[in-house]
Amino acid sequence: MTPHKPSLDDLVAVLSRTPASLSALLGGLPQALVTATEGGATWSPYDVMGHLIYGERANWIPRARHILAGETRPFEPFDRTAQFNQSQGKPLSELLQTFEGLRRDNMATLLGMNLRETDFDRTGLHPELGEVTLGQLLATWAVHDLDHLGQIARTLAKVHTRAVGPWGRYLSILKDRQPESASPQPGLNRT
Repeated sequence: MTPHKPSLDDLVAVLSRTPASLSALLGGLPQALVTATEGGATWSPYDVMGHLIYGERANWIPRARHILAGETRPFEPFDRTAQFNQSQGKPLSELLQTFEGLRRDNMATLLGMNLRETDFDRTGLHPELGEVTLGQLLATWAVHDLDHLGQIARTLAKVHTRAVGPWGRYLSILKDRQPESASPQPGLNRT
Protein backbone atom coordinates (compact mmCIF):
# COMPACT_ATOMS: atom_id res chain seq x y z
CA MET A 1 0.00 0.00 0.00
CA THR A 2 1.33 3.40 -0.94
CA PRO A 3 1.38 6.01 1.81
CA HIS A 4 -1.12 8.69 0.98
CA LYS A 5 -1.56 12.15 2.36
CA PRO A 6 -5.29 12.62 1.90
CA SER A 7 -6.67 15.80 0.49
CA LEU A 8 -9.65 17.55 2.00
CA ASP A 9 -11.70 16.28 -0.94
CA ASP A 10 -10.68 12.69 -0.14
CA LEU A 11 -11.68 13.08 3.49
CA VAL A 12 -14.98 14.81 2.74
CA ALA A 13 -15.78 12.03 0.23
CA VAL A 14 -15.63 9.50 3.08
CA LEU A 15 -17.13 11.67 5.81
CA SER A 16 -20.12 12.78 3.76
CA ARG A 17 -21.08 9.16 2.98
CA THR A 18 -21.15 7.89 6.55
CA PRO A 19 -24.72 8.99 7.44
CA ALA A 20 -26.20 7.22 4.41
CA SER A 21 -24.07 4.15 5.08
CA LEU A 22 -25.27 3.99 8.67
CA SER A 23 -28.90 4.50 7.68
CA ALA A 24 -28.66 1.77 5.03
CA LEU A 25 -26.98 -0.62 7.46
CA LEU A 26 -29.08 0.05 10.57
CA GLY A 27 -32.36 1.67 9.55
CA GLY A 28 -35.34 -0.55 10.33
CA LEU A 29 -33.35 -3.38 11.89
CA PRO A 30 -34.92 -5.34 14.73
CA GLN A 31 -34.01 -4.15 18.23
CA ALA A 32 -32.18 -7.43 18.95
CA LEU A 33 -29.67 -6.65 16.19
CA VAL A 34 -29.29 -2.98 17.09
CA THR A 35 -28.48 -3.83 20.71
CA ALA A 36 -26.24 -6.85 20.02
CA THR A 37 -22.59 -6.72 21.03
CA GLU A 38 -19.53 -8.85 20.37
CA GLY A 39 -19.51 -9.78 24.03
CA GLY A 40 -17.75 -8.43 27.05
CA ALA A 41 -17.41 -4.68 27.19
CA THR A 42 -17.94 -4.11 23.46
CA TRP A 43 -20.44 -1.67 22.02
CA SER A 44 -23.69 -2.36 20.25
CA PRO A 45 -24.56 -0.50 17.02
CA TYR A 46 -26.87 1.64 19.19
CA ASP A 47 -23.92 2.54 21.46
CA VAL A 48 -21.80 3.39 18.43
CA MET A 49 -24.45 5.84 17.24
CA GLY A 50 -24.36 7.64 20.60
CA HIS A 51 -20.59 7.80 20.38
CA LEU A 52 -20.64 9.16 16.82
CA ILE A 53 -23.23 11.81 17.67
CA TYR A 54 -21.25 12.99 20.67
CA GLY A 55 -18.11 13.13 18.53
CA GLU A 56 -19.89 15.32 15.98
CA ARG A 57 -20.79 17.74 18.74
CA ALA A 58 -17.68 17.72 20.90
CA ASN A 59 -14.72 16.33 19.02
CA TRP A 60 -13.89 16.93 15.38
CA ILE A 61 -14.96 20.47 14.52
CA PRO A 62 -14.29 21.91 17.99
CA ARG A 63 -10.77 20.46 17.85
CA ALA A 64 -10.21 21.73 14.31
CA ARG A 65 -11.27 25.21 15.43
CA HIS A 66 -8.99 24.87 18.46
CA ILE A 67 -6.02 24.13 16.18
CA LEU A 68 -6.85 26.89 13.72
CA ALA A 69 -7.19 29.41 16.57
CA GLY A 70 -3.61 28.60 17.62
CA GLU A 71 -4.67 27.47 21.08
CA THR A 72 -1.79 26.23 23.23
CA ARG A 73 -3.90 24.50 25.87
CA PRO A 74 -4.90 20.86 25.27
CA PHE A 75 -8.22 19.93 23.65
CA GLU A 76 -11.13 19.36 25.98
CA PRO A 77 -11.07 15.70 27.02
CA PHE A 78 -13.69 13.44 25.44
CA ASP A 79 -16.50 12.87 27.95
CA ARG A 80 -16.90 9.09 28.07
CA THR A 81 -20.16 9.28 30.01
CA ALA A 82 -21.97 11.98 28.01
CA GLN A 83 -21.54 10.10 24.74
CA PHE A 84 -23.99 7.46 25.94
CA ASN A 85 -26.18 9.43 28.34
CA GLN A 86 -27.24 11.94 25.68
CA SER A 87 -28.64 9.25 23.39
CA GLN A 88 -29.95 6.77 25.94
CA GLY A 89 -33.58 5.82 25.44
CA LYS A 90 -33.98 7.55 22.08
CA PRO A 91 -35.14 5.50 19.09
CA LEU A 92 -32.42 4.50 16.67
CA SER A 93 -34.25 6.31 13.85
CA GLU A 94 -33.88 9.55 15.82
CA LEU A 95 -30.17 8.90 16.38
CA LEU A 96 -29.64 8.29 12.67
CA GLN A 97 -31.44 11.55 11.80
CA THR A 98 -29.54 13.48 14.47
CA PHE A 99 -26.22 12.17 13.18
CA GLU A 100 -27.15 13.01 9.59
CA GLY A 101 -28.01 16.61 10.52
CA LEU A 102 -24.90 17.09 12.63
CA ARG A 103 -22.64 15.64 9.95
CA ARG A 104 -24.24 17.81 7.24
CA ASP A 105 -23.64 20.89 9.40
CA ASN A 106 -20.08 19.81 10.20
CA MET A 107 -19.26 19.23 6.53
CA ALA A 108 -20.53 22.73 5.73
CA THR A 109 -18.43 24.12 8.57
CA LEU A 110 -15.34 22.21 7.49
CA LEU A 111 -15.66 23.37 3.89
CA GLY A 112 -16.35 26.90 5.11
CA MET A 113 -12.97 26.94 6.86
CA ASN A 114 -11.39 27.29 3.41
CA LEU A 115 -8.43 25.20 4.46
CA ARG A 116 -5.17 25.38 2.56
CA GLU A 117 -2.69 22.52 2.39
CA THR A 118 -0.42 24.36 4.82
CA ASP A 119 -3.24 24.36 7.41
CA PHE A 120 -2.99 20.57 7.58
CA ASP A 121 0.41 20.99 9.30
CA ARG A 122 -0.90 23.28 12.04
CA THR A 123 -0.77 21.66 15.47
CA GLY A 124 -2.84 21.26 18.58
CA LEU A 125 -2.37 19.44 21.84
CA HIS A 126 -4.32 16.26 22.52
CA PRO A 127 -4.74 15.60 26.28
CA GLU A 128 -3.31 12.06 25.96
CA LEU A 129 -1.48 11.87 22.62
CA GLY A 130 0.40 15.16 22.78
CA GLU A 131 1.02 17.24 19.67
CA VAL A 132 -1.14 16.38 16.66
CA THR A 133 -1.71 18.09 13.33
CA LEU A 134 -4.94 19.24 11.77
CA GLY A 135 -4.28 16.81 8.92
CA GLN A 136 -3.98 13.95 11.40
CA LEU A 137 -7.20 15.01 13.13
CA LEU A 138 -9.14 15.13 9.86
CA ALA A 139 -7.72 11.83 8.60
CA THR A 140 -8.55 10.24 11.95
CA TRP A 141 -12.11 11.51 11.65
CA ALA A 142 -12.57 9.67 8.34
CA VAL A 143 -10.83 6.49 9.51
CA HIS A 144 -12.81 6.64 12.78
CA ASP A 145 -16.01 6.52 10.72
CA LEU A 146 -14.76 3.53 8.74
CA ASP A 147 -13.61 1.80 11.92
CA HIS A 148 -17.07 2.08 13.46
CA LEU A 149 -18.81 1.02 10.23
CA GLY A 150 -16.61 -2.08 10.30
CA GLN A 151 -17.39 -2.63 13.99
CA ILE A 152 -21.12 -2.41 13.32
CA ALA A 153 -20.90 -4.83 10.36
CA ARG A 154 -18.83 -7.26 12.44
CA THR A 155 -21.27 -7.09 15.34
CA LEU A 156 -24.26 -7.71 13.06
CA ALA A 157 -22.46 -10.64 11.40
CA LYS A 158 -21.50 -12.24 14.70
CA VAL A 159 -25.15 -12.48 15.69
CA HIS A 160 -25.33 -15.18 13.02
CA THR A 161 -22.12 -17.05 13.88
CA ARG A 162 -23.86 -20.30 14.83
CA ALA A 163 -26.44 -20.03 12.07
CA VAL A 164 -23.85 -20.21 9.26
CA GLY A 165 -22.57 -23.54 10.53
CA PRO A 166 -19.42 -24.86 8.83
CA TRP A 167 -19.30 -21.94 6.37
CA GLY A 168 -18.07 -19.81 9.27
CA ARG A 169 -14.51 -20.95 8.58
CA TYR A 170 -14.66 -19.05 5.26
CA LEU A 171 -16.12 -15.83 6.66
CA SER A 172 -13.32 -13.63 7.93
CA ILE A 173 -15.78 -11.23 9.58
CA LEU A 174 -16.64 -14.02 12.02
CA LYS A 175 -13.06 -14.88 12.93
CA ASP A 176 -12.29 -14.32 16.54
CA ARG A 177 -10.08 -11.37 17.00
CA GLN A 178 -9.26 -9.57 20.15
CA PRO A 179 -11.61 -6.57 19.96
CA GLU A 180 -10.31 -3.41 21.53
CA SER A 181 -12.14 -2.78 24.71
CA ALA A 182 -14.76 -0.28 23.69
CA SER A 183 -16.37 -0.06 27.06
CA PRO A 184 -18.33 3.03 27.93
CA GLN A 185 -16.11 3.23 30.99
CA PRO A 186 -13.89 6.32 31.18
CA GLY A 187 -10.49 6.07 29.58
CA LEU A 188 -10.99 3.01 27.40
CA ASN A 189 -11.94 4.60 24.08
CA ARG A 190 -9.36 7.17 23.15
CA THR A 191 -10.90 9.42 20.48
